[in-house]
Amino acid sequence: MTSPNPEHMSIAEHLGRTARLWRRVANSELEPLGLSYPRWSALWMLCRLGDGISQSELALALEIELGSLMRTLKHLEAQGLITRRCSPEDKRTRTVHVTDSGSELMSRIEARVLRVRKHLLSGIAPEDFDALERVLVTINQNAMDYTATTADDHGTEQ
Repeated sequence: MTSPNPEHMSIAEHLGRTARLWRRVANSELEPLGLSYPRWSALWMLCRLGDGISQSELALALEIELGSLMRTLKHLEAQGLITRRCSPEDKRTRTVHVTDSGSELMSRIEARVLRVRKHLLSGIAPEDFDALERVLVTINQNAMDYTATTADDHGTEQ
């Protein structure tokens, strides 16, 4: 099977392909650390959102199903990178915490991810990058608005 001709791809296809290629490059950089995309992205998001958030909040932030996240967290816990605890406020809620080993590994992950980012964004003028970021934020917001609107429309249809 041949690669798609980039000149004939839609914007959505370009966005999807770019995301897949970026993930592939990041994965190859992080694989030596024993981390798959689901593991390092969950750890990365946990560190960004702050220690002690609930599993469901983390799943929501990652835009994945809680069941998928649970498998990932089980692996991260087995690697000694996180711990899960019952919330003191609600025993049904489990919170996720980065261990010292997880924090140390995050420093290494961050250095590698930033190296990938620097390489992939090389040759892009700052003003072009700023424009790209504005466009992507707008597309994301439009998609969320559309999803909310169509969900409302579907709810009112009889």
